Amino acid sequence: MPLDRNNPIVLVVDDSPDSLGMIHTALQLGGYTVLVALNGQQALDIVARIQPDVVLMDALMPVMDGFESCRQMRCLLPLTPILFMTGLSEPEHIVKAFEHGGTDYITKPINPDELLARITAHVRSAHLISDAREALDSARQHVLSVNDRGAVLWTTPETRELLAGNGIEVAVGEFVLSGQIREWIGGRDTAQDLIVHTTRRPLIIRYFKTVHADEHLLRIVDQHQLLDPKVLEAALPVTKREAEVLLWVAQGKTNREIGEILTLSPRTVNKHLEQIYSKIQVDNRAAATSIAIQSLLGMTV
Repeated sequence: MPLDRNNPIVLVVDDSPDSLGMIHTALQLGGYTVLVALNGQQALDIVARIQPDVVLMDALMPVMDGFESCRQMRCLLPLTPILFMTGLSEPEHIVKAFEHGGTDYITKPINPDELLARITAHVRSAHLISDAREALDSARQHVLSVNDRGAVLWTTPETRELLAGNGIEVAVGEFVLSGQIREWIGGRDTAQDLIVHTTRRPLIIRYFKTVHADEHLLRIVDQHQLLDPKVLEAALPVTKREAEVLLWVAQGKTNREIGEILTLSPRTVNKHLEQIYSKIQVDNRAAATSIAIQSLLGMTV
């Protein structure tokens, strides 16, 4: 029978005929399209071809249990709600369910009304997240989402293009910078940007917000913005020309080189520097460079 794409699709993974019958009936009456798998491996085979809106996962099954199936399924369905439903109610089982990627936990025997209410809430939240992702894609932003371990949950097309241009290939569930990101997020020092050195140029990763307990939204600062003197002019008490001089100072250029770039004499460049030092209250080139870089990165000076 063809799938009704107008209704949310629920994949039910359970080897109990009694549970399947009750859940199937309740979901159909609730307006959902139901797919059934009898073990974790069957479930993985299904999601490789069809993306459900939500997964109901039993914990204990033959061939492959729900915990392992959920862990592998997260690579294919990074944001899809996966609700565990099981008679296991010990704290360690509940913790294990969440550690393997579960979104929620329902203890058997299942109450149909509670089940429908939870599924409806999770599907609604997932759709809101999906809409937000589409909006970010359309806005052409360098945004990515990662979990606590630094593994990528999703990225905008512009992010994939930017990272690929710097020698970093991104795949859902993996990220070559996971170690750096994991330590950064785990250390909770996300008020400071993460600077990642690549084969071409440094990338500045800024923490945007926590989506939920195990999803973090990050933004890669536009590289063109880092080379825009208007950023310095807006952040510091300097003129447009002084901002241009300071930008090149921050990039390690000498007065002679800056003069050639801006068609100024080295003496004029030095006069601008004297004014800059006075205005930003420093007395040497190194201190001015430090303040310029912090301003370019959007950090508080």
